[in-house]
Amino acid sequence: MTHKIFLSHNYNDKPLVEAVALKLAEIFGHDQVFYDSWSIRPGDGIIDQMNKGLQAPEFVFFFVSANSLESGMVRLEWQNALYSATKGKTRIVPVRVDGSEMPPVLKQTLFIDMHTVGLEAGIAQIVGVTQGNASYTPQHQGFSNLSYSALKLEDGSIEVTIQASHLMEPNPHFGFVTQNSESEITWTLQRKQPFLGGFNSGAATTSAGSPANVISMRPMGGTLTPNHPFRAKFTKKGEADIEIISVFHQKGEEEWVAVPEST
Repeated sequence: MTHKIFLSHNYNDKPLVEAVALKLAEIFGHDQVFYDSWSIRPGDGIIDQMNKGLQAPEFVFFFVSANSLESGMVRLEWQNALYSATKGKTRIVPVRVDGSEMPPVLKQTLFIDMHTVGLEAGIAQIVGVTQGNASYTPQHQGFSNLSYSALKLEDGSIEVTIQASHLMEPNPHFGFVTQNSESEITWTLQRKQPFLGGFNSGAATTSAGSPANVISMRPMGGTLTPNHPFRAKFTKKGEADIEIISVFHQKGEEEWVAVPEST
């Protein structure tokens, strides 16, 4: 069968692409979206199914990333789609999901810059462009562009690194939950970068329901990108051990979401 939409991507970008696939399937139906996780079943020939999926879909969304640009399979997919586009059969729409340079042959094509506008706005643009398997179980719901890791140093201080996997985060404002008191802890950004924020006593609760404090930090200027992570250092003033319980990111004026810890 001919699919309306083909999603060309690399496996390493699947957590992000799946969020797009699920939204498109919700609107247009699973049978109209070629997404390998539900379009290719056990026993199917991968190349054969890919070729069938590329038989003149109306739209091919090519997710441009360092991963996909290095993939021979993905390169064949979008090059075939580009050939179909020259015959007026298919519209190829690049979707940039990290800071990678657009391939020269696609630079004349308007593209969706999800790296800059974010996941939700990017999905809205994809749906906007497109409009006018019951056995499949989603594996990557709840995509998070951010993750954090905490490293305890020899002097007892803790360095927290917040990393963006794909997209740029224009508002790098974070809250670090701790049960340390303000008299037990100091905090700085990497390279003594200036920041806004402070200590907020009792502003959070732990999973056990006990009160906790929040240290908020927002760099003065700059954005968070995959190549420029956010690094904060928490140092103890006395003998009490430093503990960072969790990290939150400000998504809206009154909306804070948990940043998952790196695995």
